[in-house]
Amino acid sequence: MRQFGLRIQWACANAWMKILFVHQFLGAMGGAETDILLTARQLQRRGHVPALLHAETSGRAEEAWRQAFTETMRLAGPADCRTAREALARIQPDLVYCHGLADLDVLQTLLDSLVPLVRRVHDHGMYCMRGYKYDYFTRAICQRPTSWRCLLPCLAFVGRNSGGRFPIKWVSYTEKQREIRLNRRCCRLVVYSAYQKQELLRNGFDPGKIDIHVPLHLGGPATRVSSFSDRNLVLFVGQILRGKGVDLLLRALAKVTVPFEAAILGDGNHRAYCERLSARLGLDRRVHFHGFVPREGLEQFYADATLLAVSSVWPEPFGLVGREAMCHGLPIVAFDAGAVREWLAHRENGFLVPWKDTNQFAARIEELLRDKDLARRLGHRGLEMVNRTEATAHEIDTLEEMFLRVIGETRGSGAIQWMGTAPSATSSKETTSISGCRPR
Repeated sequence: MRQFGLRIQWACANAWMKILFVHQFLGAMGGAETDILLTARQLQRRGHVPALLHAETSGRAEEAWRQAFTETMRLAGPADCRTAREALARIQPDLVYCHGLADLDVLQTLLDSLVPLVRRVHDHGMYCMRGYKYDYFTRAICQRPTSWRCLLPCLAFVGRNSGGRFPIKWVSYTEKQREIRLNRRCCRLVVYSAYQKQELLRNGFDPGKIDIHVPLHLGGPATRVSSFSDRNLVLFVGQILRGKGVDLLLRALAKVTVPFEAAILGDGNHRAYCERLSARLGLDRRVHFHGFVPREGLEQFYADATLLAVSSVWPEPFGLVGREAMCHGLPIVAFDAGAVREWLAHRENGFLVPWKDTNQFAARIEELLRDKDLARRLGHRGLEMVNRTEATAHEIDTLEEMFLRVIGETRGSGAIQWMGTAPSATSSKETTSISGCRPR
């Protein structure tokens, strides 16, 4: 086993892989898209060849995405299995790295191709008919597997129809069961957290196929650490959806008695409601909605902030924004929902607040605004935690090794042995692709 591991490590340094990423979107949206872009960039820097097959464009940061992938191909519409097959034939990937994809016919085509497929699970959509694992009326977190109980009393067969002719749409229980069965066929399922892994196990997935890989490290030597300026700036970064709890954050901010300002960075279908609520609570002069802010524009907000508020009430699969704030030395105040407690230690790098308790949320925000020394100490510990436990190089190393193991298991140990052929003496830096073709 140790010898096989050494061959894997050698192969990581001496072979390049053609990897077909598959995702619903090309462009920036949320944490999932951030992880995809960072992964593609890091793999490309190591000499691998990432390509992308997608269904839609987001209209945001698309050029950065096109630069991160050697080639992009777009599905023409629903059930466009022909384009999927063309992508496989044209790119000839060693591995398919599938992220969010709504089209089950395309997913089945990719699985039937026999190219090893690894699935990155970004959220709860794979095994939840609503997609966010909480009760629509109370927002109470659901801990049941997908079953007929999702139909009543959850009414999960009725969903929001964003951009459609009618405001609601039918969600098929049969299709959700089909989606679960298809994803059980994946060679590996990559999750962010132990919380996500438990959700997959609850829905009958093989524990031997589930790997935990945290999102890529967003920080680095050039990351600006917060100055904890006199602005008393409370920061929210994320999509403004009902599950993100911006309405609860606003209700908490209305109870804060010290001077402050709040910046809400992001967009979403709950924004209009939250803007009206902010005005009703008398916060419109202190709370500012900035909409979507490109990544380069976030730096100044992080540099001026005193804390990050993570007000999610849905069970966060990870909470990438929390770790991003830790890279900037910011303390975090967050509701205890989902995997948040896997990176937020109460009174170590911030405060973990009981779910939906706006009184405590307000008290913790005020405590940090009043005591900047405490805010700095908690923020510094968070920065130390990130730097000590997580580094981009290590995360990419483990992802590369897992990809190579999957390819080796699919094609037999000969694939790994073949990659172990020493480079030629005339070109010691020359690398070899797993498929045997040299990069052009």
